[in-house]
Amino acid sequence: MSDGWTDRKNRTLTNFLVNSTVGTMFVKSIDVSSYTKTRIKILELLNNFVEEIGEQNIVQVVTDNESNYVLVSKLLTAKRPHLFWTLCVAHCLDLMLEDIGKISKVKTVIQKGISLVGFIYNHILTLNRMKKNTDNVELVRHGVTRFATTFLTLQRWHKQKTNLRKMFTSEEWLKSKAI
Repeated sequence: MSDGWTDRKNRTLTNFLVNSTVGTMFVKSIDVSSYTKTRIKILELLNNFVEEIGEQNIVQVVTDNESNYVLVSKLLTAKRPHLFWTLCVAHCLDLMLEDIGKISKVKTVIQKGISLVGFIYNHILTLNRMKKNTDNVELVRHGVTRFATTFLTLQRWHKQKTNLRKMFTSEEWLKSKAI
């Protein structure tokens, strides 16, 4: 499996992992900042990784569905016909959720949900009240890079709607300095 990401120093990195019945194991990470969009280099990296692990030990290659990876994976499987290539399902779902999040009404709900979670977690008394009212169930905090966390946040809000409503309409809340 390969997974690309950008670190805090703004470097583009590609992680290489192996998955088996035992679990997933991180193998290595390569700084690809200078050639991340070059198909030839991506093919070289994936091909070298297959060599390193041993082609006989690999059944499936999983990458994100960026156009360069799609083309490179086709070239790799043409060169190594017994390999099976698959898009990363999590990446596909994340991209779909990103598109859903751009719908005007959904975007408004997301922005309000993120603001409310931010408010609660930035005010310790409010956070303590929320934990008390939800039996210590945490709200999922918004992640900048993964759109799935945004929808997980909304899902948790929905599940805790009754408890949160009780919190915000309680005498304790109405008498507090938080409002």
